Amino acid sequence: MTTTPPSPAKRSAPRLAGLGLGLLVLLGAGAAWYGLADHNGSGSIPGECRATQAMTERLKPLATGELAAVTVGSTPKPPPVIAFNGPDGQAKSLGDFKGRTVLVNLWATWCVPCREEMPALDKLQAALGGKEFEVVAINVDTRNAEKPKAWLQDNGIHNLAYYTDPSGKVLQVLQKSGHVVGLPTTLIVGPSGCEVALLKGPAEWASPDAMAFVKAALEPQTGR
Repeated sequence: MTTTPPSPAKRSAPRLAGLGLGLLVLLGAGAAWYGLADHNGSGSIPGECRATQAMTERLKPLATGELAAVTVGSTPKPPPVIAFNGPDGQAKSLGDFKGRTVLVNLWATWCVPCREEMPALDKLQAALGGKEFEVVAINVDTRNAEKPKAWLQDNGIHNLAYYTDPSGKVLQVLQKSGHVVGLPTTLIVGPSGCEVALLKGPAEWASPDAMAFVKAALEPQTGR
């Protein structure tokens, strides 16, 4: 008796069914993993940044007018790790400012918008700078280390401490992280050391809008 071999379609049916079941299992596992990551992974707030959450909620409605281009993140996060030189020439990092709110600004003498906003940053430091807040303006010129210092002096910028990165590494790190597409760039870091706001471009930092924004950032935090 001759047995008729099953057709190719019949032979492949069990295999396709098995593949379909496997795909469903993988999709289910992926969905479960995504849900877990959403709560415990990159979508969650790191423990050290939870105290900064209230700051972001205060700042969001104030990102208007002169600061309309500021992005206030919904999830505070640690900023990229950067190293630069302090006024005494010694190495500094953002970790050295923990416990204070800092407005970190990257500027260069060859950047026209940077030069134009420096007087406003100087006024902001004069008005609100102190033990709780500092404008940390980091110069990223890589040639003629004396030129930026002389430019500040010649243009009456006397309230900003002189931070610099002649190696250009800060700019490279922040370009790689997506923080910088050009200069100037400004990020605001809260007392917990977590980034709460980012501005790609210049702003009038001595304007009433900017003053209100920074004052809101300096309000006492809860959950600390």
